[in-house]
Amino acid sequence: MTTTVYTTMESPLGRLLLSGVPDGSGGVALRSVTAPGQKGAPEGPADGWVADDAAFAEVIAQLDAYFAGDRTDFSLALDPEGSDFRRAIWAALAEIPYGETVTYGELGAMAGRPPTAVRAVGGAVGANPLLVILPCHRVLGANGAMTGFAAGVDRKRQLLALERGSLF
Repeated sequence: MTTTVYTTMESPLGRLLLSGVPDGSGGVALRSVTAPGQKGAPEGPADGWVADDAAFAEVIAQLDAYFAGDRTDFSLALDPEGSDFRRAIWAALAEIPYGETVTYGELGAMAGRPPTAVRAVGGAVGANPLLVILPCHRVLGANGAMTGFAAGVDRKRQLLALERGSLF
């Protein structure tokens, strides 16, 4: 059984909860990044999780650089838990360029899914466990509307403003 480690960090989105599994070299393979009040996210560490601030040093450094406007992508070991379908959608999220947006239908096409899968694509986006790292905030409705975001539409606007050069 693999031990889940965690830490928290302050961010413009509030205190983020980060969890992962040790990678064997003192770092972590990231499993989740969640914001306070995020739909479907834990309010705190689960039973059995072990605090390990040092394991997340690189994750925190990259997130801090992103929030400062100095980083446009992430180079981290990721290990999100989900079905093959969700993992395919989450992999497609990572391909959306910084500061750009796509629709749910376009994201599905990027993942090789037919237009009829758009609702399932939306469900996978809503279940994204790696807030900010896998940029689900870059996905808009078919008409360009600022549709749902598990951490709240205001936070989605904040992240898009950051990426468009309007810092928090």
